Amino acid sequence: MKKVDEWSEEEVARWLTEQGLQEYSEPFRDLNGQGLLLLTAADFKSPPLSLVSSDGGAQLLDKLETLRIERHMEAHKNGHANGHATLVGPGLDSIGKVRRNGTLNGFRKDMVQIAIPEPERSPYPAEWGRTAVAFAYALSCFVSTTVMISVVHERVPPKETSPPLPDKFFDFFDRVEWAFSICEINGMMLVGLWLLQWVLLKHKSIIGRRFFFIVGTLYLYRCITMYITTLPVPGMHFKCSPKLFGDWESQMRRVMKMIAGGGLSITGSHTMCGDYLYSGHTVMLTLTYLFIKEYSPKKFWWYHWICWALSAVGIFCILLAHDHYTVDVVVAYYITTRLFWWYHTMANQQALKETSQSNFFSRVWWYRLFQYLEQNVHSTVPRSYQLPFSWQRVQRSQVKYSRLDTQ
Repeated sequence: MKKVDEWSEEEVARWLTEQGLQEYSEPFRDLNGQGLLLLTAADFKSPPLSLVSSDGGAQLLDKLETLRIERHMEAHKNGHANGHATLVGPGLDSIGKVRRNGTLNGFRKDMVQIAIPEPERSPYPAEWGRTAVAFAYALSCFVSTTVMISVVHERVPPKETSPPLPDKFFDFFDRVEWAFSICEINGMMLVGLWLLQWVLLKHKSIIGRRFFFIVGTLYLYRCITMYITTLPVPGMHFKCSPKLFGDWESQMRRVMKMIAGGGLSITGSHTMCGDYLYSGHTVMLTLTYLFIKEYSPKKFWWYHWICWALSAVGIFCILLAHDHYTVDVVVAYYITTRLFWWYHTMANQQALKETSQSNFFSRVWWYRLFQYLEQNVHSTVPRSYQLPFSWQRVQRSQVKYSRLDTQ
């Protein structure tokens, strides 16, 4: 096997691809094996590497340290194989000359012990069980929100007796009937793009449970806000379903219909009123864009701008359709962005994962669940991608079965 310090630029690029670190292929296109071994943490603190790496080069530096250890061990192994005896102990002086000390032949030979480091645990463990817990949490919050919408619907005052509240946006823009359909189409496009991107992520279990936790918490907050303050409909165009006056069986059927339709008006599943403060559509439009941007390469600026435009146009169309008050959208945007930024700040700082008097984040009510989900993630999750399955693994399994068939 060729030594690392003898690798060519092409061999370095091949090694980066095999390790799932393709994002470094462009800045390292002129780097050979010797230059690869000389990389340090300081190199990742300034451009261009600081623009490529989201984890300060931690993942690459860990793999380089493994290469250096293997290279060191190989050098010692070759030294013994070539017949070079290593003399250690009081029989040798500072420059390696033999001194007579009464032992046989004036020196003694001791075994050289090379400590082989145990393989380090991955800083990004999959832990799909924790992801399942986060998914169950998000699902329960979504179902609770749907049930709460049905409860609040019974309390919405008739629009004839309680007309819409004054709204400054509505004063400047007349209602556009088809605008809300554009909002929901944009939302479905962003969700589809995020799901596709998530499937291709290398550390999808960690990122998935972050998404499930944040979206679940946002919908839980929404349950509270829509229940404690019931606003009148934002426009006279609303056609709300008849009230059921305590018929829980009919309410549960209505809830199941809404869940099956994804809570979208475009599917005809959302005909209830009262879920105004704050806007769930704004939550999904904002949150999917934030995750898409955070976990995609920085050089995909055009992709980020397209997703931002889909999100911004969708939010504007919510207001243009007069289906939410402006305050609903503002509050939804504020809570979504702050929770996303707070969570990721806590997840990327190891000190914030420990309870202490100086860590005020530890006083938030969901901190214990956050610790459970993030306690084994010891670094910033890199923007690494891979295919959901390996062609080599498929080919290996095909070879195995073909051999069994021929016996």
